[in-house]
Amino acid sequence: MLIVQKYGGSSLGSADHVRNVARKIQRTVEQGHQVVVVVSAMGDSTDDLLELAMQLAPTPSARELDQLLSTGETQSSALMAMTLEHSGVPAKSFSGRQAGIITSYDFGKARIEHVEPRELRNALAVGITP
Repeated sequence: MLIVQKYGGSSLGSADHVRNVARKIQRTVEQGHQVVVVVSAMGDSTDDLLELAMQLAPTPSARELDQLLSTGETQSSALMAMTLEHSGVPAKSFSGRQAGIITSYDFGKARIEHVEPRELRNALAVGITP
């Protein structure tokens, strides 16, 4: 069975929290399920980035703000993949685009236009948790 597990920022707020989430994912994989993991930015990092951006440029462009805020999810997904790998679960982080999620270019309010999960399926087919 394919299971999608989503973890928000508060569940990833520290290294211990990340390890706890990784253990939950590992248990699900060990039960014979394929897991796709979706993570938010850790803790309050999105708010921290937004606050810093406003201090530096009170009216940032929506494009640059989206670019900045996406780094929180990128960090979380890479850290989760590293933690899973260290725990013996083959894993690979993906950005939204790498995962095949195509959005509109309406910065600040983009919508998903199309999903082509080929790379996710390829990873799952060889036992990698994306």
